Amino acid sequence: MILSEVEWQIVALSLKVSAVAIFGALPISFVLAWVLARKHFAGKVLLDALVHLPLVVPPVVTGWLLLIVFGNNGPAGRWLEQTFGLQFMFRWTGAALAAAIMALPLMVRAMRLSIEAVDRKLEIAARTLGAGPWRTFFEITLPLAFPGVLAGMVLGFARSIGEFGATITFVSNIPGETRTLPLAIYAALQMPGNEADATRLAVVSVVLSLLALIVSETLARRSMRERGGHVL
Repeated sequence: MILSEVEWQIVALSLKVSAVAIFGALPISFVLAWVLARKHFAGKVLLDALVHLPLVVPPVVTGWLLLIVFGNNGPAGRWLEQTFGLQFMFRWTGAALAAAIMALPLMVRAMRLSIEAVDRKLEIAARTLGAGPWRTFFEITLPLAFPGVLAGMVLGFARSIGEFGATITFVSNIPGETRTLPLAIYAALQMPGNEADATRLAVVSVVLSLLALIVSETLARRSMRERGGHVL
């Protein structure tokens, strides 16, 4: 069960991709969660459906859409490359983008439940005592919802660690660049005699995901204690 230097590099790349994916998706996830939890507007059901769409469509479809939009000839991909020099095709940044898209629905769901669990009476009381909307948000809403925000991040991290379909479709399986744990396991299984390599990487993947799920559920239970529920 001792990992080789190449396998440690695969683990390190997976952790980097997942971390960048989660912190990149965090602001968008929180804004979407807050809007869905606090606002009422026409088209809210459609927005909710679009947010959760990556959970129900085949990951290959998500990867194909990313290829169309963020590929070298895609509208967003071409603009980002010309403006910021940022490339996604066949790069680890593309793997992080795919992981962020796949993790976003789980992050939004956990954060939304946490925000909805905040007692609106506390916010109203703060506003009555003279606190402005931003002060109320940072001193009342955010601290009370913070465990759920952390739970969403950890849950998204676990999803990112296991991302396969969208990643291999969008950025392929390039050693040292886009070959994360799931892709490395897939590559090992394609070659006879590499069952031991696949087993070691699978064990690492299971351990990382299990730890993330335990932490996420612990934080979620703390956040949702008054509701008596969980987000898994």
